[in-house]
Amino acid sequence: MDLPRFSISELNAAIGVLLERGFVPRFLLEARVVKPQIRKGHLWLTLSDGDASIGAVVWASTLANLSIVPEDGDGVTVVGKLNFWAARATLSVQVLDLRPSLTTVLRRFEQVRERLEAEGLLNPERHRPLPDLPRRIAVLTAVPSSALADLLRTAHSRWPACDLMVLPIPVQGPVEAELCALLERCRGRWLDWGVEVVVLARGGGNREDLALFDGEHLARELSRLPVPLVTGIGHEDDLTVADLVADRRAATPTAAIVAVLPDRLDVERRLDHLRQQRRLQLAQQLQRRRQQLARLDRSRLLQSIRGHLDRHRLRLEGQTRLLGALDPGRQLQRGYALLRRDDGTLVRTGEGLARGDRLCAELAAGTVHLVVEAWQPEKSCGA
Repeated sequence: MDLPRFSISELNAAIGVLLERGFVPRFLLEARVVKPQIRKGHLWLTLSDGDASIGAVVWASTLANLSIVPEDGDGVTVVGKLNFWAARATLSVQVLDLRPSLTTVLRRFEQVRERLEAEGLLNPERHRPLPDLPRRIAVLTAVPSSALADLLRTAHSRWPACDLMVLPIPVQGPVEAELCALLERCRGRWLDWGVEVVVLARGGGNREDLALFDGEHLARELSRLPVPLVTGIGHEDDLTVADLVADRRAATPTAAIVAVLPDRLDVERRLDHLRQQRRLQLAQQLQRRRQQLARLDRSRLLQSIRGHLDRHRLRLEGQTRLLGALDPGRQLQRGYALLRRDDGTLVRTGEGLARGDRLCAELAAGTVHLVVEAWQPEKSCGA
């Protein structure tokens, strides 16, 4: 029996052709990264499942587009194909795409969180209050994106008086350095632009797709913002390091803009309520003023009456004193007497008196009955 004869090159080439024709062109691998290292711009690593391992390579052109550069021990999901080097008959996996597994993402999240927490950057006391009626908001998100469309629509509906300044940013992939550079360039200009709040938004996706927002450098840069930061990243259940650094964390991008902007209809209702309260307060104040004026008028009337009575009292007292001074009884006390005829008329002068006329002399302590003997005009009894 004749056996096929090969040279080493021919054998290796035949194996390569067999693998190329008989194996799937692309496949998925769940693996753990072992001893990754970059040489000449390419990433060389070993993929292992704990029982077996295979070498792998990420060419520089692919490495630039990966969401993360894996570290030793990271769990990953690899999209790859087989590479067979005929010259040495070596087999490896060419990585076409690589994403961290959920366990890796969560492990990195915890590592960064612990470091920042130890430094106090996650202390709730650092959180700043949001302005009640912001006039300008900076929105950092992908452009175009459904998240941005929802933000713009919600902002216009809730509070159209607010100006939204949109800054396009990458939201996935190995772009942490790029995003940090953008924030650093803007750091000294937020206040000059009149920005009162920054909203960092990213639509939903797998938790692994949000790994960018777990970056430690990004978290530090966000903590340096001179104005409050509100995040709306992923879904309600997703939590990133950027959310922990933010002054306010919202469940979604739309919820973030809702947290920042007041509801126009709600403000109108509150203003109507305040107007009604103010009208009631003014009516009550007016009623109190009227009552005070009425009391004042009554007080002035009473004062006027008292003054009038006081003047009449003084007048009566003066008249009483005058009458007292003119009281005949007081004259009688001084030794004078009143002469009356029998008919009771006063004798004012002696004219008309005749001898034998009977008179009555009224003294202070009694009455003396007299008979006229003679009348001498302008002469006293002792004359």
